[in-house]
Amino acid sequence: MITSNYSRKRIFPVMGILAVVASLLSFSSIKPTSPPADEKPDESRFTPVVVTEDLDEPMVFEVLKDGTAFIIERKGGFKKYDPVTNTTSVIATIPVNTKYTSAEGQVREAEEGLMGLSLDPNFEQNHWLYLYYAHPTEKKHVLSRWEFKDDAIKSEKVMLEVPTQREVCCHTGGGMTWDKAGNLYLTVGNNTGNGQFGQTDERPGRSSWDDQRGSSNTNDLRGKILRIHPEPDGSYTIPAGNLFPKGTPKTRPEIYTMGHRNPWRIFVDSKTGYIYWGEVGPDATDDTPDGPRGYDELNQAKKPGFYGWPYFIADNVGYPFYDYVAKKGGDKKDPAKPLNNSVNNTGLTELPPAQPAFIYYPYGVSEKFPLVGSGSRSATGGPIYHRSDFKNAKRPWPAYYEGKWIATDFSRGWIMAITMDENSNYKSMERILPNYRPVEPIDMKFGPNGDLYVLEYGSNWFRKSDNSALVRIEYNGGNRKPLVHASSSKTGGTVPFQATLSSQGTKDFDGDALKYQWKVTTAGGAPKLFTTANPAVTFDKAGVYTATLTVTDAKGASNSQSIKIIAGNEPPAVTVDLAGNKTFYFTDQPLAYDVTVSDKEDGSLANGKIIPAQVAMSIDYLSEGFDYAEIIQGQRSVDASTQFAVAKVLMSKSDCNVCHQLKTKSVGPMFTEIATKYQGDAKAPNYLINKIRNGGSGVWGEVNMPAHPAMSVNDASTIVNYILNSTTKTLSTLPVKGTYTVKLPEGDKGKGSVLIRAAYTDRGVKTIPAQTAENSIVLRSADVSASSAEVIKGAEIKARGMGSGSNVIPFANSYIGFKKLDLSGIQELELAAAAQKRDGSVGGTIEVRLDSPTGDLIGEVKVERAPEQDIAKLMAQLESQKADSTKAKPDGTAPKPAPANPNPFYRPPVKASIKMVNGIHDVYFVFKNEAARPIEPLMTLTSIKFLNEKNEKN
Repeated sequence: MITSNYSRKRIFPVMGILAVVASLLSFSSIKPTSPPADEKPDESRFTPVVVTEDLDEPMVFEVLKDGTAFIIERKGGFKKYDPVTNTTSVIATIPVNTKYTSAEGQVREAEEGLMGLSLDPNFEQNHWLYLYYAHPTEKKHVLSRWEFKDDAIKSEKVMLEVPTQREVCCHTGGGMTWDKAGNLYLTVGNNTGNGQFGQTDERPGRSSWDDQRGSSNTNDLRGKILRIHPEPDGSYTIPAGNLFPKGTPKTRPEIYTMGHRNPWRIFVDSKTGYIYWGEVGPDATDDTPDGPRGYDELNQAKKPGFYGWPYFIADNVGYPFYDYVAKKGGDKKDPAKPLNNSVNNTGLTELPPAQPAFIYYPYGVSEKFPLVGSGSRSATGGPIYHRSDFKNAKRPWPAYYEGKWIATDFSRGWIMAITMDENSNYKSMERILPNYRPVEPIDMKFGPNGDLYVLEYGSNWFRKSDNSALVRIEYNGGNRKPLVHASSSKTGGTVPFQATLSSQGTKDFDGDALKYQWKVTTAGGAPKLFTTANPAVTFDKAGVYTATLTVTDAKGASNSQSIKIIAGNEPPAVTVDLAGNKTFYFTDQPLAYDVTVSDKEDGSLANGKIIPAQVAMSIDYLSEGFDYAEIIQGQRSVDASTQFAVAKVLMSKSDCNVCHQLKTKSVGPMFTEIATKYQGDAKAPNYLINKIRNGGSGVWGEVNMPAHPAMSVNDASTIVNYILNSTTKTLSTLPVKGTYTVKLPEGDKGKGSVLIRAAYTDRGVKTIPAQTAENSIVLRSADVSASSAEVIKGAEIKARGMGSGSNVIPFANSYIGFKKLDLSGIQELELAAAAQKRDGSVGGTIEVRLDSPTGDLIGEVKVERAPEQDIAKLMAQLESQKADSTKAKPDGTAPKPAPANPNPFYRPPVKASIKMVNGIHDVYFVFKNEAARPIEPLMTLTSIKFLNEKNEKN
């Protein structure tokens, strides 16, 4: 493979979350000042901003001057993001093919679909755009021109067709770009069976495994970069300067470069006219007698040429010409005069000289380009930055990046700035925005306002991911407002009392001197001003006060934050005491809890003046990825909103409130109407859960309710429970003392959290409003993602390609750390760690230490390097297992069960016994291998499971 939920919060760790906030608060009235051209800008000046997340397998995007964005999806969706309404809508659905069907009739997902999008250079005048897609019924890929008008695309004119096969995977290309002369470039994949080496199988019936019939065939468009000139009537002409002059026998004049496997995103340097693209290579891990190890390439073409495939890889490393009958390798081709003698070749026999790759890297560590890292690889490509390309840009990138190639890799997630010399030859590279980790970046380009946009495909291949997004990287070259944080040692009390107002956490990213002013106000009273950062304030009169902190930097940029303080009513105190481990929950084991509540004016649970019915107590299981911080908030009334806080946040994150309100008529029915309609109906919960997830119409009118297939059954059930109880006046809550057994919802993987919440609202004092206090405890899954560590030093984080989430890639003496874990009852750790040769991993030891990377050693385990595997054999075996699990036998017996783990590279976890430790500690995992070189990864660590003494196999 090349490789939404709704309104989800997205957090990018660019210099921590503070950098994001600071840039969003950038002071617009201060004129931006660019740093010197040779000075690299600080990363805090770049802010990733999520444009839209409502995407399903996004492939390519384009951005207009007004911020409108077009995004295409593999399954055929053509979407438009509207910056005015901040909404994304489906403009059209293009019928496309998305499947391969083998000779045996097996159907599987294909890289095919809607693959390419580009806007005409004169789009603002002619409204033309170009799509590249797999025809829904015929075996061909189609380049066609469309007209965008009245929020619709219409008037298709087919320009070019590429015949294809749909029997085996893969490689489609689909990248498009333009030069200054109005010529359109299109990348076309080789459309050949996937393998570890150059595909040259000339046996009868095996043409789909012979790249000599495509990539190295001068008379075939596959495995090429095409260059054509679109004409106003929807046809195209051939510009001068392509690889073969028009009329040359046995050639296609559209070809600009050839010898490609999977050329991907392509860009033209506006100054030189040279083209740049990413090229995805084969899978071989090592050099063998059958051929060299595989490489991905970031390529440059200064002129038309032959780029080697399937005879050469990297810097013209040759493949022995393999004899598939004798099953052995022969002589290598001559890169100066390669010959294509295949029976499947319809073009010229003698090919142009092979051109070496610009940048190339294997699965393992690259000696020549070590910064690219190791592991999975899929070179995407990216744009060449020139400030002059962006007229009147609001946020142009600084001169430091002038002329640099900004490139990314789909699998590794890095973004590199590649520097070239005055002749556009490779000079150096450096990683930029290392703390921004895009999830499978499938397209990347600069928008008209100078912002870099990154399209994140998401972590689930061939299906919708909840982390797909279009992200805009904004550069702030000017002064930034201070980041203000205001707090108080007390938020209320009986008068008189003293509180210390605190500015702790306030900072200025530009290092300016700051001036502080606190203003404390109340209705009918004179304001009090304080000019120190942390003043002590006495509140001697009852009332509701607002304390506002304003911070101003040396350039006059200011920012404020306010807090509320209630004088005359002491806030209640609420605590939840748990027996046993206070960090992790363990499924199917009872959890004992005890709530205590006391209030200076009202009394306490202990003395009976506060009765249990006045205390809201709830325990909720939150699905993986739920941001519990959104519901752990003070100042909340103790009623249904406390018990159903999870449901309300789920609805706010989806689109429920667009059509429904609690007691107000909208497009859809009120929640109270739904509750009344289905009151007493035992079948209602399941019916409504299915309706939320699958959509429907006709019950409350003609307006269709959209489907929400990405919403889990558990989340939909939580929302339905809230809706059906929305008319209930008094809701019973859990007892203030008892036990709770965690039961996972059907289909849940047990990676979520348990939220325990107790809240009490006091009765107020005369005219002074009531105060609410709550105590919340979050118990996390004992199966912890390694990449969620709060401390990561010397290790890399990489998105997983086969499923959501990320892995930790440690190097020698690197470590990760988890803060404040309760190890009570934990006696063993189960670590999903593996050292694969194909990733360049060399293995090592994992040490478990307390409180610091050099703290007490409480356990360790060695992770050996896994033996080399025959990848092609494993994949064939997997396909066979899949087939056996779905086909019944001739005698009518049941099919074989599917393999327990479909990942052929799966390794069982390793276990580490640890010393029994009680209490809260920071826990560090330190990775050791004295023999490893600094650039060699030790292993891949996915997760860590903490096993308690009562449930060792949990």
